[in-house]
Amino acid sequence: MWVYEKKLQYPIKIKNTNPALAKIICAQYGGPNGELGASLRYLSQRYTMPYPELKAILTDIGTEELGHLEMVGTIVYQLTRNLTPEQIQKAGFDAYFVNHTTGVYPADANGTPFSAGSLAVAGDAITDLHEDMAAEQKARTTYDNILRYCDDPDVRDAIRFLREREVVHYQRFGEGLRITTDKLDSKNFYAFNPEFDRR
Repeated sequence: MWVYEKKLQYPIKIKNTNPALAKIICAQYGGPNGELGASLRYLSQRYTMPYPELKAILTDIGTEELGHLEMVGTIVYQLTRNLTPEQIQKAGFDAYFVNHTTGVYPADANGTPFSAGSLAVAGDAITDLHEDMAAEQKARTTYDNILRYCDDPDVRDAIRFLREREVVHYQRFGEGLRITTDKLDSKNFYAFNPEFDRR
């Protein structure tokens, strides 16, 4: 059960439109390393996570990623509002516009629609936590790449905030991995995993 607070996790007030920038920021909305995939990954993995504290981490971060999805959608919307046909065409946003107008659509920067094929849910605590740590680093790298092409201070500010949260999530998943490995049999690390010893 979630309680929705009707405000963004971090304020976004972008003064200038920039459809070319919106096109690349879409990568963090529906791309393979984006916020939609992260939220679905973590909220799906929590069901088979054997330790309550790790279920809590996955639920917390998965919920926060939904908030980040809302932030990225807001950025894309504000960068594309009130465009003229000339601005759309000049920025190379016309192919996106033909299919979606300025609706925020879950796709990557190339326009490839979101696919659950980019998610990994193995049902094994160690495997899933390693996947989660890698996912957070891939998201951080994507934000780093966005910052390389972004000179609008209003956008940079929000993207920096999102990037910092990826680093924090990586650290929390690292803590979760330590909790998991501490609970496994240290003599036979991979062969004995208590989540499958249900005799």
